[in-house]
Amino acid sequence: MSEIAAPTAPTTPTAPSGSPTTFTASAGPRTGGRVRAARIALRTLQVLLALFYGIASALPKLIAHPTAVESFDRIGWGSGAMYIIGVLELAGGMALLIPLLQSVAAIALSALMVGAFIVQLTAFDGQNAATPLILMVPLALIAWTRRSHNTDLLRVLRRR
Repeated sequence: MSEIAAPTAPTTPTAPSGSPTTFTASAGPRTGGRVRAARIALRTLQVLLALFYGIASALPKLIAHPTAVESFDRIGWGSGAMYIIGVLELAGGMALLIPLLQSVAAIALSALMVGAFIVQLTAFDGQNAATPLILMVPLALIAWTRRSHNTDLLRVLRRR
């Protein structure tokens, strides 16, 4: 099989004023701004998800709000499971804000959402079953983009 080399763009093109600019052939001069904007958007998404899991999802379970109690009674799990899931959601939401734990938190919350999806289908006849699936999309994005933190976390854990 023969390889054909694609022509490459110069790595230091000359700007119209005659002064050289530096950027690689694969990344244009505006890529840095796009990368920064993507980082800010992802961080904003993480903060919003952390607030959602901490306030809208975990808090009603942890304060035994009547709607949460009724839901867990309907499932047949009782208050113990309600508190455990509330703590897991709160911990996952907080961990989304800690750089070393972001990817693992997103994976753990996704697993919790798989369970929520199954419960919605079985105990609640599919009512609101799309909500856990919708939440899994940004969680998967966070887990994927922050996956390099997993090796950092393993390195820290191996030191102990």
